[in-house]
Amino acid sequence: MHNANEMVKVWPSSKIVEFQAKLLSWYNAEQRTLPWRDNPSLYKTVVSEFMLQQTRVQTVLPYFDKWMKLFPDFHSLAMAGDSSVLKSWEGLGYYSRARNLHKLAKEITGLKKIPRTRKAWMDFPGVGPYISAAISSMAFGEAESVVDGNVIRVFSRLLNDDRIFNGSADAAKKYSPIADLFLNKLQPGDHNQGLMELGATICLPRTPLCSLCPVNNLCQAKIGGSPERYPRIERKKLQKVIVERAFVVRDGTILFHRYPDDANRLGGLFELPKLEDVNPVNHKELITVRRRAISNQSVEERIFRLVPVSVTLSENQYWVPKDDVAEISLSGPHRAWLIDLMANLD
Repeated sequence: MHNANEMVKVWPSSKIVEFQAKLLSWYNAEQRTLPWRDNPSLYKTVVSEFMLQQTRVQTVLPYFDKWMKLFPDFHSLAMAGDSSVLKSWEGLGYYSRARNLHKLAKEITGLKKIPRTRKAWMDFPGVGPYISAAISSMAFGEAESVVDGNVIRVFSRLLNDDRIFNGSADAAKKYSPIADLFLNKLQPGDHNQGLMELGATICLPRTPLCSLCPVNNLCQAKIGGSPERYPRIERKKLQKVIVERAFVVRDGTILFHRYPDDANRLGGLFELPKLEDVNPVNHKELITVRRRAISNQSVEERIFRLVPVSVTLSENQYWVPKDDVAEISLSGPHRAWLIDLMANLD
């Protein structure tokens, strides 16, 4: 099958209604117990959708719980300081999400009436096509469909779609009209959550649990015997990156680089400085190598212990007392690295 749109056209409306009914019945019976589904609210929906961008549910759960205790509503978040917001997000990554969520809260609290439509929500910081559809459908019952990786996977298998997509964004664009066609307009929020739940728990990427799927009788890939082939998305080539960092200790303080508040990705966060930015380098010793993945990059971080005679601070570099390291906001895995490095200090 070369064109999913053409195949959808030949689906009788009775099959689409059957799909909607079976999906909704399954979701009502089998949905996971998640904190943002317990006494749902607009605020819980917004926070959870921001946190769940490119992050697994199990990773998000403890952060969501801590966040709701610190910032239980839009007003408390709007009144919070930038540093406390970033600190509460520490470890989740993609920190622009936290800054945009903070800005959104400030804008929301200044409005006389909160908007309901997808179009209006697109005007808020950090809100794109997916989040705007999720919020408008789940919180306000607007008939808007969501398309994320789970939804793409479900529909590509349902339609046995053998097209090759040029990345996830291309697939999302192509599946948007299909998601619109299948949308249960009477219960769009639960329909959208059901689709994503199906992809997250049953229609898995490598080992789909087809025998447990509520719509397996309609799934063309299941009938064809090879659902794990789909979706066919060309992935970006993995880039290997090497970063050399400096671990410099002097008189009970540690040298850090702090990103300016207006930096695109890591504004306001601290990291170990890059080796090339520490002057002068008198002696260096490789003490550890750490690896991590960021988007389509495989990053090897080499950390060198420097023994300074004198260090001329560059712009945005700071000496932080060891006892204060717990108070600053660190990006990504730097917190874990620092715990290990500090534990081995003489």
